[in-house]
Amino acid sequence: MARIKTKYTGIYYRDSKTNGKADKTYYITYKNNLNKMVELKIGKFSEGVREAYCNAKRNEIVTKLRLGEDLPAVALKRTNKSISVDDIAKIYFEYKELHNTKSVKSEKQRYENHIKPSFGKLNIDEVTLSQIENLQILKIKTLAPKTVNHILELFSTIFNYAITKEIFKGINHIPKVKKLKVDNQRERYLDLNDIKILIDEVRSNELIYLFCLLALSTGGRITTIINIQKKDINLSSRTITLKDYKNNTTYNGFITNKIVDLISKNIDALDSNDYILQINSKKISSRQMQKRLKPILDELFNQGLDANDSKNRTVIHTLRHSFASNLAINGTPIYTIQKLLNHKDINMTLRYAKLAPDSGKDMVDIIMKNII
Repeated sequence: MARIKTKYTGIYYRDSKTNGKADKTYYITYKNNLNKMVELKIGKFSEGVREAYCNAKRNEIVTKLRLGEDLPAVALKRTNKSISVDDIAKIYFEYKELHNTKSVKSEKQRYENHIKPSFGKLNIDEVTLSQIENLQILKIKTLAPKTVNHILELFSTIFNYAITKEIFKGINHIPKVKKLKVDNQRERYLDLNDIKILIDEVRSNELIYLFCLLALSTGGRITTIINIQKKDINLSSRTITLKDYKNNTTYNGFITNKIVDLISKNIDALDSNDYILQINSKKISSRQMQKRLKPILDELFNQGLDANDSKNRTVIHTLRHSFASNLAINGTPIYTIQKLLNHKDINMTLRYAKLAPDSGKDMVDIIMKNII
């Protein structure tokens, strides 16, 4: 049936019949956020639908597309035909970028590297449980179990987004795939001799040297250390205000007199908001620090270890683990270690308790010396 234009842009109708009587069925057309033309049925004249109502609906959809907002339900009632995994992924990442989600860059890269090559061109309702299980088998050959789980979790999230937005009305099979077992307990830490070896190795590189000293004296994660600004440091009290990006809080760390002396050399030339660790007058990124420090850690401590041996390999996060482990070994109370690590749950800190010296006998002697 021929499509007949109305006086409104993008509003059409086709002649039809309802119960044997002449009728009109109205449609609107617009380009979606994939720049594809969409034709959407609104309803019939006999149902009370009029051209002005269709125009209002079209304007609502076009406005929401322009502003990046969620579309009204009427615009999401689409068939699964020609909707590829790439199509859904593009909409999903645009939504994430709109809301300034920090993880979008890494998620995009994970999608491009691990999901797109096998599934990108597939129609979303063609994805089977068997294919997803094969992806898991393929990836575990070269990647750590935790990484493979992250890949499938992202794929599942993209599926669920399509289902929630009513773009796809099928089934998400990914939750049926059993997750790989992950042992996150990192056992490797640097003892005082190892720390001396590391510090001697990096001493000639002031940037890496200062990073290692700050990490080993505060226990801060890499994102915490690289985001230290001049205004965060109090040289007289030897304290640093640290930002915990994992739970969006701040806490205090401490530095030694030697670190104060090292920082003092350059800090006067910095403005209050300048970062302590810089390359070409710009804050160093996590990637840049990883690129510089990882080869040194591999050379010193990871010779002969399997690339997937996360329990025993030395990585940048090992510096935080070493900070806490050496505190425990030297008898630091577990609640003090919790505070210094900014752990919200004491159970996260208790794993270091096994390293504490057995001082129970000394405590009994102190209690009993004036009794017997």
